[in-house]
Amino acid sequence: GMARDAGLRLVAHAGEEGPPEYVWEALDVLGVERIDHGVRSEEDAALVERLVADQIPLTVCPLSNVRLRVFDRIEDHNLRRLLDLGLLVTVNSDDPAYFGGYVADNYRAVRDGLGMSDDELRRLARNSIEASFLSDDAKAALRSD
Repeated sequence: GMARDAGLRLVAHAGEEGPPEYVWEALDVLGVERIDHGVRSEEDAALVERLVADQIPLTVCPLSNVRLRVFDRIEDHNLRRLLDLGLLVTVNSDDPAYFGGYVADNYRAVRDGLGMSDDELRRLARNSIEASFLSDDAKAALRSD
């Protein structure tokens, strides 16, 4: 498409409040490289398989997911399950002025609410490097720190 031809990277918001089918459409119709949100992907085993196989990042925003009632409480969030399924999930903020919570607040929320270990939090942080649109050299430099 035009955006890709212009050198732009493609991302779509999908699978947060909307169903997993929206994630499929983002991948297959729009040809995106990354899914913003995507927490409902867990509801579709074939989709999970595709996301794992292709290592398509899901940029998860736990505090806004609770604010929007995708999950009633942070303790109910599926972030750990997504991580355990082998999905390339990251922790992010989502319009902090509106939803509350910057990135560090989201990390604290999943640490406290889901009891995530330091190793799990490090894995999420490393996933952020892989999910970024940095050059391979820049990613390698960050990994070595």
